[in-house]
Amino acid sequence: MGRRKKYVIEGLRIESVGDKGVGVARHNGKVVFVEGGVPGDLADVLVFKSRRDYAMARYQRLLEPSPLRAQPFCRHFDYCGGCKWQHVQYRAQLDFKQKVVEDALSRIAHLEADTVHPIMASPQQQFYRNKLEFTFSELRWLTPEEIEKGEELTDRRGLGFHVPGAFDKVLDIENCWLQDSLQDRIRNSIREYAFENDLTFFHIREQRGWLRNLLTRNTLGGEWMVILSVFYEDEPAMQAIMDFLHEKFPEIDTLIAVVNPKKNDTLYDLEFKTYYGSGYITEELDNVKYRIGPLTFFQTNPAQARAMYQRVREMAALKSSDRVFDLYTGTGSIALYLADACASVTGIESIPEAVLHAKSNAKLNGIDNCTFLAGDMKELFSESFFATYGTPDVVITDPPRAGMHEKVCRQLLHSGARRIIYVSCNPATQARDLAILAEKYRLREIQAVDMFPHTYHVENIALLERNDHRPS
Repeated sequence: MGRRKKYVIEGLRIESVGDKGVGVARHNGKVVFVEGGVPGDLADVLVFKSRRDYAMARYQRLLEPSPLRAQPFCRHFDYCGGCKWQHVQYRAQLDFKQKVVEDALSRIAHLEADTVHPIMASPQQQFYRNKLEFTFSELRWLTPEEIEKGEELTDRRGLGFHVPGAFDKVLDIENCWLQDSLQDRIRNSIREYAFENDLTFFHIREQRGWLRNLLTRNTLGGEWMVILSVFYEDEPAMQAIMDFLHEKFPEIDTLIAVVNPKKNDTLYDLEFKTYYGSGYITEELDNVKYRIGPLTFFQTNPAQARAMYQRVREMAALKSSDRVFDLYTGTGSIALYLADACASVTGIESIPEAVLHAKSNAKLNGIDNCTFLAGDMKELFSESFFATYGTPDVVITDPPRAGMHEKVCRQLLHSGARRIIYVSCNPATQARDLAILAEKYRLREIQAVDMFPHTYHVENIALLERNDHRPS
């Protein structure tokens, strides 16, 4: 049987928001997921995929805009893969995200929290990120307007973000609203320098070209790090571009380069060379300092991370005698933030390099009641672990999007902890895990957190309390 051809549905009303931020509508008993759909919109839509019980569509013509719509503020909105909710009012974004969290709990876990706090809005809706990565490409993506002109372009070098669905092309970015505008000036100056000096840009299909990636990192205190990734060694050219950046931008605290001759963009197994500065920048959240190197993981919205850590601390209600376990501790950011309120914190993380960063930051802050261990969580977090490190009074867990392994959830049921604080970037997997923990724990509170404005992503903090626990 051949594929059904594309077809148009006229006058479709978008009713709600579904997974990954798509609009949801219904037509002839079938659910229709509409890219970029805003609840309240009335539109003619083009169906490009149709199955028995659902269809996928995109707008052909907007007939009646929703009152929840907003004017996108970025000139690249129509083509860039980021900030896809710019066309939705921020208050509506928050409402949608709150509903995603609550729906996951009721639909997947069949749970309802005793207290549902209103979602925490991000202090900044623009320029909130502390890290961006841009790609150099010999094949810049052409806009429909450029294609329509039909002009022959002999130079298609570009520096920007990958276009969705086109891994080998980038959208040339002039202005990005995600990070302080200094990154615009740095990026645009590097592009101009490259053109003036005839530097080659990477061609991912043919594996050639010199300039490969640009990373910009900054802190709330205004420190900046710039990392330049190239395909092969060319020390004179690298020294020249580093000298250029150092002279033009005294605001940059440290300049770093890395040679990446591989077919992929991962940098974790490569050697970095610091040309200027210390090779790191330092973030400070309240009284805790975090040293950030080229590969250090840190929350990308630091102002909101501080608010989230404060909320975790409130929910934990720590006593000075408490033993705390911090599962999936990463670089120990939450563990170090809580250390002064309890007797000890034991952090577990699968990535050895992250554990080294956690230990280094503990030393930086003079914190001596934190222990950090590297290992496979489902194997390390066991009865023998309790025998060695004791049983926890409070557990903090902040797993990756996949959530916790069932074995870890089952072990938590035997931990005896009076409270578990579960921080998640994926409400669906969090709900799945909470359904297991509900065997011995009651869901007391949930707190949705908007870490990424203008995207569909949402974080959630869940407070669980052991069923037989009575407040002292």
